[in-house]
Amino acid sequence: PDAKPEDSYWTLAQLVNRRENVVIEITRLKNQLHEQLVHSYPSYRKFFSIIDRPTALYFWENYPSPIHLKGVTPEKLAEELRPVSHNNCSVNRAKKILDAVGEDGDTTRDHQEVRDFITRKLVKDLEHKNGELTELNAELEKMMKLFDCKLTTIQGVDTVTAAKLLAEIGDINRFSNADKLARFAGIAPVKFSSAGKGKEEKSKQGNRTLHGIFYFMAVQMVQTSRGSNIPRNPVFHEYFVRKIAEGKTKPQALVCIMRRLVNIIYGMLKNKTEYRMP
Repeated sequence: PDAKPEDSYWTLAQLVNRRENVVIEITRLKNQLHEQLVHSYPSYRKFFSIIDRPTALYFWENYPSPIHLKGVTPEKLAEELRPVSHNNCSVNRAKKILDAVGEDGDTTRDHQEVRDFITRKLVKDLEHKNGELTELNAELEKMMKLFDCKLTTIQGVDTVTAAKLLAEIGDINRFSNADKLARFAGIAPVKFSSAGKGKEEKSKQGNRTLHGIFYFMAVQMVQTSRGSNIPRNPVFHEYFVRKIAEGKTKPQALVCIMRRLVNIIYGMLKNKTEYRMP
């Protein structure tokens, strides 16, 4: 296709790339914070399983190690955490936190003040990056309205996934049919022939980022709800099971799902229509 990008799609791609970089940075910071907490609070997962929630970040910043909790009562801790947790921190929960910390014993190490300094700096960086991610998500929502895109009507496709698709595909009119979009995404098989004989093999070419997005979507389409085993998308799940029954492996069946998704998304973008369950 014509590689010259339109300003709107180019700008969207820049916004998506910035968001991806921020997400990677948040993951890196969270891993570093885990590394600090596992020494200071060995049982921290019992009371803050998600360590970058506002309440958890407030706790790590003010109590980077148990030594700072000396003399703090459950009532005082609950009163302190209640505003930042939107009144979800009771005295009972605060007591469970203090009990878990007490069971860990003395975790103080040499140069503990330096360790506390590192923890507090990681918390500050995470708060900043989480705020930036919120702003980027809002800007993404705003910009997506310019494209009259209805991809979010597909179950399991949120604004971020739709924006990633548009950023990689660009103007759908660059592609005369869905087959060309499939080849661009590296989903269509490549035929190798010699001396009149040939075979088709999985393509390792094309836009690998777009290929990854379609793969992620295909996995979403065939997933079932936990406990109930109800398919997220019954039509795609039935198609997936049928392909397995025909002798295809699970990866091969997922490629079939990806190829059908290409056709659907091509038609939705081309005609600006919503997704309709067959």
